Amino acid sequence: MDLPAGISKLQRTDRWIGVPLCAILTAFRRIFESTGPPGPRQVRRILFVKLAEQGSTVLAYPATRRATEMVGVENVYFLVFEDNRFILDVMEIIPEGNVITIATRSPFGLARSALQAVFRARKIRIDAVIDMEFLTRFSAMLTFATGAKSRVGFHTFFGDGPYRGDLMTHRLLYNPHLHTSQMFEAMVAALTHDPAVLPTFDFTPSADEPPARFRPSLSEVVEINALLERENPRIGSAPLILLNPNASDLLPLRRWPSLRYVELARRLLEHYPNLFIGFTGAPAEAAPNNQLANEVGSDRVIPLAGKTTLRQVLVLYTRSEILVTNDSGPAHFASMTPIRVVTLFGPETPALFAARSPNATALWAGIACSPCVNAYNNRQSVCRNNLCMQAITVDDVFEEVTRIYDSLREGTPGN
Repeated sequence: MDLPAGISKLQRTDRWIGVPLCAILTAFRRIFESTGPPGPRQVRRILFVKLAEQGSTVLAYPATRRATEMVGVENVYFLVFEDNRFILDVMEIIPEGNVITIATRSPFGLARSALQAVFRARKIRIDAVIDMEFLTRFSAMLTFATGAKSRVGFHTFFGDGPYRGDLMTHRLLYNPHLHTSQMFEAMVAALTHDPAVLPTFDFTPSADEPPARFRPSLSEVVEINALLERENPRIGSAPLILLNPNASDLLPLRRWPSLRYVELARRLLEHYPNLFIGFTGAPAEAAPNNQLANEVGSDRVIPLAGKTTLRQVLVLYTRSEILVTNDSGPAHFASMTPIRVVTLFGPETPALFAARSPNATALWAGIACSPCVNAYNNRQSVCRNNLCMQAITVDDVFEEVTRIYDSLREGTPGN
């Protein structure tokens, strides 16, 4: 269960090139950058740097709302990889023109696009940047290169994480006991404090901030219903449960054994004679996910992987009762809709990364070696056998799904 070649290459590049570059930029900063006057600094335009993982961008919703309250929605910007801007457009929390993207199709294209992004940030005159990446060097260098007078980011004060120089003005400790959404919110609050007192500051993040809400148009609902009827004319208005095997997950350790989705589907169909099951997935997952759907051997299974856009997937969630998925983007996308979500956790902990929604349920075996992936180890692990995911049985998931589904049919809260 090694990381995909592209991800491993990016991590190696971040380590072998990022370390010396961060050291050089740190020396440059110490020579040429003044500390500035004491006290909080005035902020007019805020740029968030969250390059990857659209699920984390959903978790940043409370932080983004706090920023818009501080400086106005027209003065809040996001810097993301091009492939990850979709979720920002769906959340509709900042203007589409305020999303700055970096292309990742090739190393040369990435470097050129990153420079263009920096020049645009400088042209806009961004004066505060919040680096929400977990101790990556590339994001730290981008944050410094914007020239912003206030730069918030995680810092390793005692060598307790990857070295990324000393490029932030507002240096914070990464708190492994605080939910990611709350940590992001704290980063925005840090802008209102004197950098000299940080990382210590008196701030209590919101305990139950509501998630973003996705509202499809009537035409989009009609379109997804038509898609379902094309794939299976028998479905009509029958209840639908979605299974997302995530067969091409960028972090393979997070996968639940794929054949367990087949067994789960068979048991649910047997237990509920009127139920339909949909198998979802991205285009890259279409072949393996749709093969799993075929292996169920039922005419009440709909193979949907690769047949929808990302926006259509969210519309599909509004039509469905329950989603079963591992810890991945869909679990967070679904939190913006009314669907109930059962998320399977293993190498990462739901205490930090679960969707903050009353409709979300996390299943986690909690074995001794889990979680093994975190910000301090650059989300890498020596594990090659994800026992933490294998420890979650089909019985565990079946019992949770039936409990929620039965409560929905009875009209009582299921989570």
